[in-house]
Amino acid sequence: MPAKLESLSICLQNVLGEATVQAVERLDELTLIIKPQAYAATMQTLRDHPDCRFEQLIDLCGMDYSDYGEGAWGGARFAVVVHLLSVSNNQRVRVRVFCPDDDLPVVASVVDIWPSANWFEREAFDLYGIVFEGHPDLRRILTDYGFIGHPFRKDFPLSGNVEMRYDPTQQRVIYQPVSIEPREITPRIVRDESYGEGR
Repeated sequence: MPAKLESLSICLQNVLGEATVQAVERLDELTLIIKPQAYAATMQTLRDHPDCRFEQLIDLCGMDYSDYGEGAWGGARFAVVVHLLSVSNNQRVRVRVFCPDDDLPVVASVVDIWPSANWFEREAFDLYGIVFEGHPDLRRILTDYGFIGHPFRKDFPLSGNVEMRYDPTQQRVIYQPVSIEPREITPRIVRDESYGEGR
């Protein structure tokens, strides 16, 4: 581990204490895995503590670990991953928090800490079904309000559940069950007969 990253890791573990489950270094980047019940307080500390000062939330996304490691994963299914930047200290950190319940994934919202998290959290809710407790306006942002399911979950069907089309008789868009037949496409290689000869 590079010296700068090691000192950041030690500093953050000292500041956060028991809230940190694990600190992982990979590809010269530091990832902190945080306990779900300490997530909101930890994020507040990362922004406000004089040794941290992560003023900027760069990205926040959901993750579905259900097929991670080709089925070898034994931990919680859903996680939220946040990328933070300290402009003051010229440092970055990634924070990962796992949702304790796979059936209803819930974590605290960080919108009151970084207002830029608003649409990111809505996107994670829309695509993964992760509920952000305390979010001021948690509703779908990319799919239609009547959309059924969460399309980035690994158990969501590739063809979807419903399709929409314009019906000229009703003069409006209608939804109907998917009528696409699932099929497996095998690539066909077409070469002329003299391929590879004369070399």
